[in-house]
Amino acid sequence: MKDEKLQKALARMGLGSRRQMEEVIKSGRVTVNNAPATIGDRVEQGDEIRVDGRQIKYTSEHEKRRRVLAYYKPEGEVCSASDPEGRPTVFERLPKLTHDRWVMVGRLDINSTGLLLFTNDGEMAHRLMHPSGEVTREYAVRVLGEVTPDIARNMTTGVMLEDGMAHFEDIKEGGGEGVNKWYHVKLKEGRNREVRRLFESQSLKVSRLLRTSYGGIALPKELRTGRFLELDRKDINTLTDLVSMRPRYGTGLHGAAKDKQERIKNKPLKARRSDSGHNKKPKPNEGPKSSDSTKPANRGTRNTPDRNNRR
Repeated sequence: MKDEKLQKALARMGLGSRRQMEEVIKSGRVTVNNAPATIGDRVEQGDEIRVDGRQIKYTSEHEKRRRVLAYYKPEGEVCSASDPEGRPTVFERLPKLTHDRWVMVGRLDINSTGLLLFTNDGEMAHRLMHPSGEVTREYAVRVLGEVTPDIARNMTTGVMLEDGMAHFEDIKEGGGEGVNKWYHVKLKEGRNREVRRLFESQSLKVSRLLRTSYGGIALPKELRTGRFLELDRKDINTLTDLVSMRPRYGTGLHGAAKDKQERIKNKPLKARRSDSGHNKKPKPNEGPKSSDSTKPANRGTRNTPDRNNRR
């Protein structure tokens, strides 16, 4: 039997969720070895897969090295592969991949900072983001005002927002003086601006939001804003265990890559802000780039909005 189902392979390569890929196959946009593909077709190394006529580089799930990056997002960067307004995006500073792509795990809004994970395994990214996985995200939040015991109880019991009930798994004081206080919160969803909206529901304003952990992977202490580190086998296996995926041979850092990470840990690189000169200004008379909704998503973005992947 061939290695894996076609829709799973396309999702794993970051072209969208498995359900989205099933729709793409049903619409006749995919061929395997020059023949129209159908749901349930299986593929293996050496098969020629094309989506909308574009050849997709296929690597067997058992041969492809699973990689994960931890990126410290600064304020002012957009969680998108490209931005019509010319604002800097979180993808611009990531290392380039050959015949592969980085898939973003969750999102942070433009004014939020902290940990973003990227992986070349689309299936793992999908499982880490999907609400059914109940993967815990942790944040440090600076709030204008005080969270009283009643307010804390409201936000952990449940608050009705415009898109349904929401609640924190936990909320703890984090210090601070004057009118600005810090709190540490946990939740198992990633709806659009969910953390901010929960506080706003209690008439409290968030002045700063920093994601400190995702799925048990903490923001590395040696990581500075605008920089990334590649995770080694132990941390990657922590994530795959969390979403019931098997470890993969060759996962982790080796040779020069491992040595480089050790040097960065011992001597962290300086922070790079989003306004440090890499902002892209649109050329005169250049309008926004048009998008073709008939094409598969690029670099981890999707053809259809997924409110569970934004915050």
